[in-house]
Amino acid sequence: MLTAFALLLSVTAVLAFLNERFFKLPTTVGVTLAGALASLLLIALDALGLTGPRGWAAGLLETLDFTDFVLNGILSILLFAGALSLDARQLLRQRLSILTLAVVSTLLSTFLIGFAAYGIFGLVGLSVPLLWSLLFGALISPTDPVAVLDLLKRAAVPKRIETLIAGESLFNDGVGVVIFLVIAGMAGIGHGHGEGSVLGALELFGREALGGMVFGALLGALGYLMLREIEQQAVEVLITLALVVGGYVAASALGISGPLAMVVAGLIISAGRHVAFGEDTREHIEGFWETTDQVLNILLFAFIGLDVLLTETTGPQLVAGGLLVLVSLLARWISVALPFSLLRRRENYGTYTVRLLTWGGLRGGIAISLVLGLPETPYRTHLVTATYIIVLFSIAVQGLTIMPLVHRAVAANPEDTSPEDTAPEVPLGS
Repeated sequence: MLTAFALLLSVTAVLAFLNERFFKLPTTVGVTLAGALASLLLIALDALGLTGPRGWAAGLLETLDFTDFVLNGILSILLFAGALSLDARQLLRQRLSILTLAVVSTLLSTFLIGFAAYGIFGLVGLSVPLLWSLLFGALISPTDPVAVLDLLKRAAVPKRIETLIAGESLFNDGVGVVIFLVIAGMAGIGHGHGEGSVLGALELFGREALGGMVFGALLGALGYLMLREIEQQAVEVLITLALVVGGYVAASALGISGPLAMVVAGLIISAGRHVAFGEDTREHIEGFWETTDQVLNILLFAFIGLDVLLTETTGPQLVAGGLLVLVSLLARWISVALPFSLLRRRENYGTYTVRLLTWGGLRGGIAISLVLGLPETPYRTHLVTATYIIVLFSIAVQGLTIMPLVHRAVAANPEDTSPEDTAPEVPLGS
């Protein structure tokens, strides 16, 4: 395990260096594409008869286990760091929009993608049951907060829109995992839950989602009370780190949503940061979490690219994956546009917001970790291939083209921005 992690860390450092030195793409995009290209090179060598390098690399990656690495490893830290970086008071003012998009849009997208996937898999000759297609819809519908937050740091997005996109991505991640568990239970693969009825599914959803948020609020309040009583940065970093890692493990043991708990805990500490931390201490703690977030972010996306090495594909799977890229984009647009038609008048968002939410809704490590955690069946590989295709398209194509869309949208709607409402722009290649 240590050898595999050391290799992943070393390869990621090299990929990030090459990207910053020569290609200057956004770091997450650059390391993902570089990792994917390296994986494809090893696959090509394997096809030419040089099987040693691919087998050795694949063995090391399997040792790490992507699902465990994300869901039981770095996810809690990434979600807490993302929530801590947000303006909790601004998010609270936009709570109706954020929760509506996180819950309603995710549910709607799950069913739109699920039923469409069922038809597309059948069309290309791949047999996938309806419930497994809905599982695919559940795991691919949430936007990945890690990818989205990295993107927003580079874009001159109005503050309200930045909070909306980031807040939705943080909450719909937890909601999406809960929906996934509910459908998995109905399919008989519910990770020990086994909730086969509608009533059981609703009970599971309530326990996971509401329980996770309540537990996160308690954790955040406890952390805030402890932090405001002391003024020693090393101890305060230790307290926040223990809150995140210990709290996530405790949430899993209680059978409630760890992702939602971490988001709520991070937001509560963010809201009270000016009281909990002194001026110097706050700078150091925020710097610690920002740096940790960036390092783990880069490591995760390098792992996504390298993990292509383990994906076995066929022609029909590639066709289905390509079609599902279009389906996922259309479902994202519909699931955002329908509830947003009601929210826009109430919240006074600009006319371009739906386009930004649609194209900026990147998929990432959460989707891959969920699909790789599925049990071995004849149709698991169909879902894995389609998930990788959508994630790679999302990171490479959407991630590289969102900036021009932001610029055009803001220019077309200058009334929606003001100097104090706009985040400073970070150059694309920084």
